[in-house]
Amino acid sequence: MSIGNTFFKTAFSVDNVIFGFDQSLLKILLIKRAERPFKDEWALPGDLVYPDEHLDNAPKRVLKELTGLENVFLEQVATFGKVDRHPKGRVITVAYYSLVNSANLNPKAYSFAEDIAWHEVSKITTLAFDHKLIMDRCLETLKSKVRSQPIGFELLPQKFTLSELQDLYEAVLGKSLDKRNFRKKIMSLGVLLDQEEYQQGVAHRPAKLFQFDRLRYEDAKSRGFIFEI
Repeated sequence: MSIGNTFFKTAFSVDNVIFGFDQSLLKILLIKRAERPFKDEWALPGDLVYPDEHLDNAPKRVLKELTGLENVFLEQVATFGKVDRHPKGRVITVAYYSLVNSANLNPKAYSFAEDIAWHEVSKITTLAFDHKLIMDRCLETLKSKVRSQPIGFELLPQKFTLSELQDLYEAVLGKSLDKRNFRKKIMSLGVLLDQEEYQQGVAHRPAKLFQFDRLRYEDAKSRGFIFEI
C-alpha cells in the first residue's frame, strides 16, 4: 500500500461550543441532527472542513450554515482525534468555543439541523459522537479563563447588577461564592463603571446597574494589572 493511500484518507471537522447565560443558568447551543449517524440526537454545531477551505474559516461557515449565526467570535480550544470517534471513518475534529449574550441571538435550524435550542450545561449527560467530551473540555477552559480574564462579561447584557455577575460566576464555576467577599473582590479590581441607574420593573428592591469598562481594563493591563477572581 502506498503512502498516499495510507495517510491521505483522514477527514477534518470543526465543532462549535457556544456558551450562553440565561435565568442564572449556563447554557450551550445544540442542534438536533436530521441525518445519520446519530439521527434525532442532540449535538454540537459542527461539520466537515472542505478540502480547499482554511481551517480558521470553517467554524464560522459551519455555524452560519447550521444556526444562521454570524459574526460570532470563536476561539480554538483543542483537537480530538480518537480513531473510532466517527462511525463513518477517521475524522479528526478541532473544537472552538465562544461566549455570547444569548438574549441578543436568534438562532434557527438549517441544513441537517432538524432543531436548535439552548440546553442547561449541568443537565447534559450525553451527546452525539464524542461531543459531551468536547463540551466538558471547553467548559474546563472556560472555568480556568473566567478567573483570570474578564471574558465572563461577554455573557451578560451591557448593564448588569452585581447579583447577576455573581450568578454568572457561580454558574460557570459550579459552586456558591460568598456574597460579601465576591463583591469586595470585584469592586477592588476597578473595572466596573457605576451607571448611577437602577433596575426597572422588578418585584424586589431595584439593584444598582454596572458596566464593564474595557478601556480602563486594557489600560490597567498594559501597566501590569492582573485580573483575578
